[in-house]
Amino acid sequence: MPQNVVLPGPAPWGFRLSGGIDFNQPLIITRITPGSKAAAANLCPGDVILAIDGFGTESMTHADAQDRIKAAAHQLCLKIDRAETRLWSPQVSEDGRAHPFKINLEAEPQDVNYFEHKHNIRPKPFIIPGRSSEPTVSVPPQSDVYRMLHDNRDEPIQPRQSGSFRVLQELVNDGPDDRPAGTRSVRAPITKVHGGAGSTQKMPLCDKCGSGIVGAVVKARDKYRHPECFVCADCNLNLKQKGYFFVEGELYCETHARARTRPPEGYDTVTLYPKA
Repeated sequence: MPQNVVLPGPAPWGFRLSGGIDFNQPLIITRITPGSKAAAANLCPGDVILAIDGFGTESMTHADAQDRIKAAAHQLCLKIDRAETRLWSPQVSEDGRAHPFKINLEAEPQDVNYFEHKHNIRPKPFIIPGRSSEPTVSVPPQSDVYRMLHDNRDEPIQPRQSGSFRVLQELVNDGPDDRPAGTRSVRAPITKVHGGAGSTQKMPLCDKCGSGIVGAVVKARDKYRHPECFVCADCNLNLKQKGYFFVEGELYCETHARARTRPPEGYDTVTLYPKA
């Protein structure tokens, strides 16, 4: 049913729109901010806006509707259409006519005859007509199963033993001379621990400090050193990425290697680097 709603200005109004002719949908209020002017005017989500300040919304796009709402400064007049809410309630009939002010709250009677049992009644077993509910086993009186079930009830029952267990029991009870032919003594297998130099890897020892090297290791010819021990024997300069020289079994930098090497008379000292 259409109705007019007036919101006092200024903005914000407190509601959100959706739809428009560009969406092929009517302009509908989708959200109301609690405590806003729209909430005070009793606007509800789902209300269809038919006119804004007297202008019909049939040919308005969504942007046109927003501009028309923003142009309202002192007050915003909306013409809305709200769907009627219909509530169904069972009617009470008096003298063949429905009473307008009474509601029937009585539960409708239900047919429960198709249930075999009702609540709080001990259930009965399902029995097929013509058959007994207790299972019976038909065993001929003279069969082996019948005699096994009925005979020797009072006699103690010996535990059942497998053939392998009986053979082992006889071997334990008999002496070494009474052992049956074809048998021999068997020892439990012994797991041997294979030890040797190849199974474990030795820790390299530093040629300078003599301690074991764990982690990064520097190898120069057949010598191993810590990265921090890879230095010149004279000036303790770290030889990493600088080149090293062996003179009489010691590591030197290029400067001290030249000082310790004397060429023959008439020759100059020239440094030769190995090819990569």
